[in-house]
Amino acid sequence: MRELYNPLAAQIAQCMISERHRLTTQLKRLASDVQSPDAEAMARLRAAIERSLARVAQRQAARPVPKELEAARAALPINARRAEIAAAIERHQVVIICGETGSGKTTQLPQICLELGRGAHGVIGCTQPRRIAARTVALRLAHELATPLGATVGFQVRFSDRVSDANLIKVMTDGILLAETNGDRWLNAYDTLIIDEAHERSLNIDFLLGYIKRLLVKRPELKLIITSATLDAQRFAEHFDAPVIEVSGRMYPVEVRYRDPNALNDEGIGLALSMAVVQAVDELCALAPSGDVLVFLPGEREIRECSEALRKHHPPHTQILPLYELSQESWRASG
Repeated sequence: MRELYNPLAAQIAQCMISERHRLTTQLKRLASDVQSPDAEAMARLRAAIERSLARVAQRQAARPVPKELEAARAALPINARRAEIAAAIERHQVVIICGETGSGKTTQLPQICLELGRGAHGVIGCTQPRRIAARTVALRLAHELATPLGATVGFQVRFSDRVSDANLIKVMTDGILLAETNGDRWLNAYDTLIIDEAHERSLNIDFLLGYIKRLLVKRPELKLIITSATLDAQRFAEHFDAPVIEVSGRMYPVEVRYRDPNALNDEGIGLALSMAVVQAVDELCALAPSGDVLVFLPGEREIRECSEALRKHHPPHTQILPLYELSQESWRASG
């Protein structure tokens, strides 16, 4: 019986992670039969193993290897440490990446994992603290990998998703991943997890990190990558006993200009937020007629009001992009 069991067990170890437990249970049940195993049940098991292995091979073959964006990726600071990061991921179960804003860690780490062959036996899961970040990161990854959103790269946030069985990378909020532990306690859908912006230390992130730390012992094949933009990365490293790789950022010069928050209009009435934004944009456009302006606002209502005010005030050639509703088409249109 061992001659029958061992080869099949070795094959199951190469199947989709989400199917290994079920296949192993079936194999043990057949192996425990003191008589000769049920021939039909054994045939069904072999067929299920073959289907799972075929799915793994299909996912490996589906990994995109785009060439047209290599120059753009090479300009990112993280590219200087790309080989070191890849080697660390292969050697260690947990890796901490400390990268400043603009380093490229958010978009490049999933692609480094793809290059290492991750994503074949399970999905590469990437978490973001906010919904808009999850959507836009997924859009950018799909663009860089030259695939439609929902194919190689999917995303899931509350009330919206674009996921499929073909996904090799799934971008989601940390709340979505935490909710998945209710139905998939071992997170068998994933072979790699990237917890991005862990320095924000929300309750969801803290719960996830505590849960995954206990899970790593039970799932030695699972890789965990934690990114932080601050020196708090050392605390994560001590907690997980993991190496830290620091990546420089790419910041642009910022000039701060202050405006009177109590400014009044011509009638002596306090300016509404939307009109204050319109006046500030006018001042900036007078100083630099060409270029882009990024406006941070408290919520969706304020974004809608300011967008409408800017549309009415500025000439037709001006493009207003409310980021909370950024679609794949507007992403591509904006370059």
